[in-house]
Amino acid sequence: MSILMVTGIEGVRNCAAAVSAHLGMEVEVAESRKAALAAMRRREFLVVVVDETMAECDPAAAEKIWEGAGLAIPLQINFALSGTARLIREIRAALHRREREQMLARRAAAAVIEMELKSTVAGLLLNSQLALSSSEASSPMAEKLRLVADLAGSLRQQLSAPLEGSGGHPA
Repeated sequence: MSILMVTGIEGVRNCAAAVSAHLGMEVEVAESRKAALAAMRRREFLVVVVDETMAECDPAAAEKIWEGAGLAIPLQINFALSGTARLIREIRAALHRREREQMLARRAAAAVIEMELKSTVAGLLLNSQLALSSSEASSPMAEKLRLVADLAGSLRQQLSAPLEGSGGHPA
């Protein structure tokens, strides 16, 4: 992935080269809203940095850029006041925030899926055991219910094992 810098300030190409060297990412420069939108249609960017002066002078243009940025991290920086070092720090901090947010989102999604699976497995286990305890179950049916109960019990143990290793509570 790469970074898009949207600014008309002089010397921005030198700044882009320094950012690229420090972060190890390709940096593309767009000097106008039109150029920025064209660049975003050609490819996706990880970060879109818009010059604060440009955004304040033409808020509608800035809004169009933010809308076209997709999942890119939006940053608004005053290139006239901020040096390259600060720009690099801001981009690096934004990338670290994104990584933490994605990690937390993955953990939350995994926890939700795990709880849903455990609930489903517990339901299968309970219902198969209840069906087995009824005297109406025929011998071939009882054998199939025992198999379902065994499979559900095995799956329950497998789902509990990773939690026990990480300090969680088994189902």
